[in-house]
Amino acid sequence: MIAIKRLITSAPNFWTELDNLLAWDTAADDNVFSTVREIIAKVRLNGDSALLDYTRQFDRRPLQSIEDIIISEERLQQALARIDKNQRKALEEAAERIRIYHQRQVQNSWQYTEADGTILGQQVTPLDRVGLYVPGGKATYPSSVLMNAIPAKVAGVETIVMVVPAPDNLLNDMVLAAAAIAGVNQVFSVGGAQAVAALAYGTSTIPKVDKIVGPGNIYVATAKSLVFGAVGIDMIAGPSEILVICDGETDPDWIAMDLFSQAEHDEQARATLVTPNVEFLNTVENSINRLIAEMPRAEIIQTSLNTRGLFIQVKDLDEAVQVANFIAPEHLELSLNDPQTWASKIRNAGAIFMGRYTAEAIGDYCAGPNHVLPTSRTARFSSPLGVYDFQKRSSLIMCSETGANNLGQIASVLAHSEGLTAHARSAEYRIVQNLLEKSK
Repeated sequence: MIAIKRLITSAPNFWTELDNLLAWDTAADDNVFSTVREIIAKVRLNGDSALLDYTRQFDRRPLQSIEDIIISEERLQQALARIDKNQRKALEEAAERIRIYHQRQVQNSWQYTEADGTILGQQVTPLDRVGLYVPGGKATYPSSVLMNAIPAKVAGVETIVMVVPAPDNLLNDMVLAAAAIAGVNQVFSVGGAQAVAALAYGTSTIPKVDKIVGPGNIYVATAKSLVFGAVGIDMIAGPSEILVICDGETDPDWIAMDLFSQAEHDEQARATLVTPNVEFLNTVENSINRLIAEMPRAEIIQTSLNTRGLFIQVKDLDEAVQVANFIAPEHLELSLNDPQTWASKIRNAGAIFMGRYTAEAIGDYCAGPNHVLPTSRTARFSSPLGVYDFQKRSSLIMCSETGANNLGQIASVLAHSEGLTAHARSAEYRIVQNLLEKSK
């Protein structure tokens, strides 16, 4: 029996209780930190040798040499040929939709010239090399390959290096096929914190990258946080989330299954339904308890909903929007009439799914927008993964002689006010009056 926790906004302590329920500690415990630090240190010191040792230990693989972790382009193409034709078609169609969407995100260099001839602007360039971590073992996520690799390719990244663990020498063909379709350049069958360390610092076999993206377990997430600074990272993601705002007019079975779609990820996932219709909450809960028996991952779903699921009764849809903006969910479904109007009121959400026919699962696979989204309320200040995450921006400044004179005077005053004499002199040397005096 699934009994989801219920809150009502009219309760005097509602906002405090909601805030407490949303608290999520993303930090790993001391044992995890200690283990990951040791792994990173050994990979930095011993390179390929440490990679081999850890892969033999953690993935139970009798590797003979470092060459055993290299996945050739030929093997990627073989995987692409082996998968079912419908699977291949789905991957290719999803990839094309993701590519088309992300092409609209490309930022271009720009500049303008001021009246005195000074040129200002911005030069946009892609990262040189990106590392993509893909989970292995029980988790097989070809969609993550597409969502992480394609924006990088669209941005112009020259080299994408993918790492994927192969416990017991098992590698998923769909993951390898997705790598072939997405244009991944190099693939290595290694995972865990050791793979993150190899990407961050480089070994003789695995090249050092500029940024590491992609999901992983607590050891991978901790490793990413510890190597940040040596390389960029996409984000430290928490458990998956969905929040559904519904007016009570959508089929309750649809809503129940939408909640399941995130609850089945893991026991810590959070599924929330917000509605002004208390009877609808009861109807959806009945649907949940009837449909759960059909789910292969029923135990995970049940644990997730019983421990972290939420039903929130609001007085009206305006208050539902207020609750959604407070929670800042990863995925937000607006199962409402006129959803675009309501979407305009949303300030904090990773992705917004509008209308009764738009299941969140469509966004996970093939709609086009990225499924790598901010979790744990970070949608208040961060955005989905996109092309912009794989581009750098450099400011462009070119002073004309007149511009150097005008700006130099401003800079001189400000530099002296900060007590930075060399800054002031550097600007003053280029002021026209000083140039004239030096030429006499």
